[in-house]
Amino acid sequence: MSVKYRVAAIIMVAAAATIGSGCGLFYDAGSRIKTDRIRDSLKPGETALQVHHQWGEPDLRKDIGPNEEIWSYASSPNTNDLTAKLFYTSTKPGDESKFLDLKFVNGALVSWNDAVHTMPAKQGAGFSYGLGPGGTASPLIKY
Repeated sequence: MSVKYRVAAIIMVAAAATIGSGCGLFYDAGSRIKTDRIRDSLKPGETALQVHHQWGEPDLRKDIGPNEEIWSYASSPNTNDLTAKLFYTSTKPGDESKFLDLKFVNGALVSWNDAVHTMPAKQGAGFSYGLGPGGTASPLIKY
């Protein structure tokens, strides 16, 4: 292999590594921008439906009482895992992340603040695949 091709190969590998390593950083920046926008737009008394319609499904939901719920939107995912922060593009089970927590009482927003949570492991099998009667594929099970 000539020097010219070797240099070109090294440059291509370095460029791919640089581009790939930035994915997590871009996701982190996007998460911070989103939670800053959420924080700036919130108004006490907004319904959970209004917040969900405007900002989508939170990363975590937690019932804290019969009529109380905390919704958590990730603002800085994977804060205790440098590799995940650089290469991974979303919150990862077992990693500590910074969140914007929204507290709802009786379906109405009452407060919000910054918090740190550890992402729980996903529940369920994820998906399953098998062969059904007559050689057909069985349906996927989602969680």
